[in-house]
Amino acid sequence: MPLLLVILFIVVPIAELYVIIQVGQLIGVVPTLVLLLADAVLGSLLLKHQGRGAWRRFNEALAARRFPGREVADGALIIVGGTLLLTPGFLSDIAGVFLLLPPTRAITRRLLKRFTIGRFAVVGMTRGGPSPFGTPPRGEGPRPSRDYDFEGTAEEVPPQADGDPRLPRSDRG
Repeated sequence: MPLLLVILFIVVPIAELYVIIQVGQLIGVVPTLVLLLADAVLGSLLLKHQGRGAWRRFNEALAARRFPGREVADGALIIVGGTLLLTPGFLSDIAGVFLLLPPTRAITRRLLKRFTIGRFAVVGMTRGGPSPFGTPPRGEGPRPSRDYDFEGTAEEVPPQADGDPRLPRSDRG
């Protein structure tokens, strides 16, 4: 984790400055500044368009009584992509466009899904009646109004070592 923070807060800004300086030397200072401003404006327009679409799909999923997991992931990726486009720098703009365009966002969503699967385990769930795990931390709260409403808790689990009986592994016959 500390290495990730070093990369994020030290290496990335230095790389961004280096690329901006190189582009500035290649095409000039004023065209570089205009290019940075233009991609921020175009990025905000793309963010607005993609954000509205994600919000519409989210509401459609709720209206169809379907869990909006994909729509929530898309919304989060759109927010991150828009933020990257609004920050000055060409490298962050490339990453932001990657997250804002639907085909590449789908690739990123699949990678995130693959990365997060198996890192969380449901440890308790209630469905209308008393929980066999005791009272939830927030108290009993309201009962589910529909048969597909669940309350649950989750905890992050460390990566599974060989022989760990807590979670089934797909590669263990």
